[in-house]
Amino acid sequence: MSATSARPRPARSAAVRPPVARPLTARLGRGAVLAVLALGAVVSLVPFAWMLIASTHSSSELFHSPPPFLPGGELLRNLAHLQQSIGFGRVLLNSLGVAVVYTALSSLLSAMCGYGLAKYRFRGRGLLLGLVLATMMIPLQVLLVPLFQMMASVGWIDSYQAVILPFLANSFGILLMRQGFLDFPDELLESARIDGSGELRTFYQVVLPCVRPQLGALVIFTFMGQWNSFIWPLLMLNTEDKYTVPVALNTLTGLTHVDYSGLMLGSLLATLPLVLLFVVFQRQFVAGLLGGALKG
Repeated sequence: MSATSARPRPARSAAVRPPVARPLTARLGRGAVLAVLALGAVVSLVPFAWMLIASTHSSSELFHSPPPFLPGGELLRNLAHLQQSIGFGRVLLNSLGVAVVYTALSSLLSAMCGYGLAKYRFRGRGLLLGLVLATMMIPLQVLLVPLFQMMASVGWIDSYQAVILPFLANSFGILLMRQGFLDFPDELLESARIDGSGELRTFYQVVLPCVRPQLGALVIFTFMGQWNSFIWPLLMLNTEDKYTVPVALNTLTGLTHVDYSGLMLGSLLATLPLVLLFVVFQRQFVAGLLGGALKG
């Protein structure tokens, strides 16, 4: 074999392919989707913009023709009147305390129940899961009378424990947390038990940190549900000093007069804790919903 033929041949430089342009139909379809999403975002923001504008005008100015489309100068006056009429700062703290306590207890109870249904094998587990699913089909209105009688029999009318305790067992939360626990490896549980870890310690230190997305989503749903709860607190609370925000705002609606500016301002201020909560837990919220949807 000659020396010339033994030389390695230089590698051919790979030809750089030019980027393939997207077809016109694909670009038009993407633009149409973005346009629809932008329109939906604008439409969803219109009620919040109207609340902001209406809260800066008096109630009489809201019925002018045409209605105001720019903020006015009555914001401080409306805020002072709202505080004087219902003590908005006090009821805001009432709602915050009730919602935080309920969210903490209900989320913990849902996580423990979901963990038990996902990882423990016992007789009747399928039946118990079916009962949890069945409770989701019972409307709240059916439960109001028997629950009211129960609260009256134990003397809990006009108390916060009557608002919080009857609905701690949240079937939606139990099922959401169960879905989060289903894919947790059983080998890790066995390893923790072999190392001498108790069941509660294993649950709090090993299992629970791995389902933070589902837990964050549950916290948001639970807090929002309790924060916006109206019918049950209205039935339970009789003292104005104990009112929550939805119940207190309802008192601004009278038989002959409705304080629309106060309602708009109170509703606007009541949405701020929910927005802040979603900003803090938005990653866990999205990941939790996707995780619960993909797990079987």
